[in-house]
Order: sequence, then structure tokens, then C-alpha cells
Amino acid sequence: MSEIFRREMLTEIEISATADRVWGVLTDFGSYCEWNPMIIRARGELRAGARVTVRFEPEGSKGHTFRPKLLVAEPNRELRWLGWPRFPFFFDSEHYFTIERAHNGKTCLRHGLVEYGLVTPLVAGGMEKTSRGHFEKMNEALKERAELNSGGSKR
Repeated sequence: MSEIFRREMLTEIEISATADRVWGVLTDFGSYCEWNPMIIRARGELRAGARVTVRFEPEGSKGHTFRPKLLVAEPNRELRWLGWPRFPFFFDSEHYFTIERAHNGKTCLRHGLVEYGLVTPLVAGGMEKTSRGHFEKMNEALKERAELNSGGSKR
């Protein structure tokens, strides 16, 4: 599909913890209620093709629960699911987290959203405007939790 029908919103943060530690925090769905300001609950099997149940409820929103299909669940590297709402060919999205080694033993977390389909040019700007701040708050909270007791420096 043409680039005009595809948009990506990317956030990233450097974390003073190992990729294993970042992955552990990201995939410990049972503790989301303790630290995650965007996804307050999640459960399910971490396996490509599996469905997980996610409660997306950032501050100031009514929130919604949905059951995305995991596209990638590669330990210490990537977690990606098919987003919601879905209108195949007209509008679809993928929510992803990638983890990479950074300098000085740190880890880079990239957290993003790819939107694609025929109506993407009409909705992409609004989706980014409402989502970016929530993604960044989640990144900061994940960083804080991963650096806690990891030997990493705190800001």
C-alpha cells in the first residue's frame, strides 16, 4: 500500500537496565496495575498468534478493553500486536515495542504505532495527537520500574 495510506508514530526512551530486565517489566502483565499509566491490565500467553486481553485506560479517558492478536513475541527484542479498532483494508494498526542494546550497557525502548489503510490520511493526525503523550508516560513509568533495583542510575 502506498506511503500515503501508512503513518507511524514512534516514541523512544533510553533505560539504564538490561534488555532482559526491560522485557521482564514489559511482559509482566500481572503487575501493570502497579505502574502502567496507559494499559492498566493485560493478560494472556506471550506467543505469536495468541490473543491477549488488554485494558487501555489512560488518565482522562473512559478506556476500553480489547483482545488484540500478538504478531510478534520475541523475548528481549519485540512485542507487537494488531491494534484496535480494526476495519481491514480501510483502517488497521499495529502497536509495538522493540528493545535494542544502547551504549554503556543501557537499553533503547522504541514504542510505536503503525496505522495503515484507506482512511489513514484522515485519522492519523488525530490518533497521534491523542496517543503520543500516553505512550511517553508509559515509557517513563516502564523506565522507572526497570531501573528500580537494576543497578541503573535514577534521574
